[in-house]
Amino acid sequence: MNRRQMMLLTSAAASGLGPFADARARNTDRSLPLFDPRNFGARGDGKRLDSPAINAAIDACTRAGGGMVYVPPGTYLCGTVILKSNVTLYVEAGATILGSTDLNDYTPQPGPPINGDANQRHLIFAQDAEDVTLAGPGRIDGQGPTFWEPSGRAPLPPEDQWADVIAHGWKKKPSGRPSPMLEFVACRRLRIEDLRIENSPGWTMRPINCDDVYITGITVKSPNYGSNTDGMDITGCQNVFVANCSIDTGDDAICLKSENPYGPVPRLSRNIVVTNCVLTTCCNGFKLGTATEGGFENIAFSNSVIYNSQDDFKDRVISGVALEVVDGGWIDGVVITGIEMQRTRTPIFIRLGDRRRKHDYAQHGLRGVSIENIHSSEALLASSITGLPGTEVKDVTISNLRVDNVLTCRPEWVGRSVPEAPKAYPEARMFGMLPASGLYVRHVRNLRLDNLIFSATPSEARPTVIFDDVIGARVWGIQTTPIAGSMPMMQIVQSSDFWLSGCSAPSGSSAFAGVQGSSSANILLSGNDLRNVKKPVEFTGDASPQAATLSGNIEEDRS
Repeated sequence: MNRRQMMLLTSAAASGLGPFADARARNTDRSLPLFDPRNFGARGDGKRLDSPAINAAIDACTRAGGGMVYVPPGTYLCGTVILKSNVTLYVEAGATILGSTDLNDYTPQPGPPINGDANQRHLIFAQDAEDVTLAGPGRIDGQGPTFWEPSGRAPLPPEDQWADVIAHGWKKKPSGRPSPMLEFVACRRLRIEDLRIENSPGWTMRPINCDDVYITGITVKSPNYGSNTDGMDITGCQNVFVANCSIDTGDDAICLKSENPYGPVPRLSRNIVVTNCVLTTCCNGFKLGTATEGGFENIAFSNSVIYNSQDDFKDRVISGVALEVVDGGWIDGVVITGIEMQRTRTPIFIRLGDRRRKHDYAQHGLRGVSIENIHSSEALLASSITGLPGTEVKDVTISNLRVDNVLTCRPEWVGRSVPEAPKAYPEARMFGMLPASGLYVRHVRNLRLDNLIFSATPSEARPTVIFDDVIGARVWGIQTTPIAGSMPMMQIVQSSDFWLSGCSAPSGSSAFAGVQGSSSANILLSGNDLRNVKKPVEFTGDASPQAATLSGNIEEDRS
């Protein structure tokens, strides 16, 4: 540290900046203008509205060319606070920005609908700003529960609790609520660091149409029954880095969206990295969609934990990873790796639907997805990859996946017909209970599965994996626990250009592979361990016995 930095640090410490001073001293060559809202009339007593004073301090900071608005310990009751270019709003340890419960204290900002899930009222807002920072070890509290009321929705019966969601028992009050609590529109070089953000009335945080966004070390905590209390909704942003965050909320923990209430068409969501995060919710952990009106490209999610405690099924994560395109947009290039899931209902949900198309793009669809090194314990529902006839999911690779399913199979789940539901809202529960216990794949082209290990309860009678209208699949190294009853370990329906190798059939199973449909063809089984299965391949319906070729498998002498 040079002499200038030492002088800055000493000056900042004397002003009460605490641990943030050293970081500012290392990253500036000039003295740091400081603005204390108390000098503009703030009380910090949690009773009188302090947002006018904080906004006055921000305006003074802007007129000075930028600097820091330093919020010292205290409780600052606030309506809308508007951040501006070159301003750092620093919330000190022991300081709380407390959202007002009076909607009249929130200044409407044009853009979204006034009373939508995402609307015009926000606690902290910035638009068209550069070099904006919201930071500090302090707290932002939106007093969310004051804006909710019971929905009156009857809970599902206990045997169907796997399909229920605790947050559906609550709704926003007719008077409305501020949402997103933190909204940043078309900002450049936006930083959100280290804060505790709690009790959001609606969506917690939405950077929308922003560039160069850094979100690090924050903690988000809202009740798990909170209606639409998403942790982050990163929308139409590019060059985004999210790291070292803890999110516990009542809706999607981290959700990437593609829509634009501030303009005619959505902006491409591109170059987004999320890593080293811990997520828990009663909805989805990491999700792309909805809305999905435009494109998602170059997305990476890694080295994170998605979990629930030993809660009721309705309180648990619906999908650990959900990749969805249903509004005419596209996903092209997603890498997910190193995710530990505990008590999430569904590990992986990939869905290409056709709910609506607001915009006409030459490009649309879902392709280029790589998922690897996933462990999911105490799961309830099968993972799924589903497109539509003529609109298939393409180029998906899943490798090194281990899933332990703990839900006891019911007879009516075996052989269930799965609806297409092209217009339905995408959710892992949308099809009902699937007829596969581990993975259900339908309308997919160019699929790679490598080293997938599944376990289920002793009474599990469904096939572990079902392939329906899958063209071009390379499947290696699938293992599973025994299948009770007459169903095969893997069922292949109206599918072709298959190569199954390195798989191990569980002891006592009726068949290794069941082949159905006149379109099933060019299926090769080689290098599999078939010693413990009663029948290597079972052809049913109008499937041709020539559809499958067996070569070089390990089998018992059945002569």
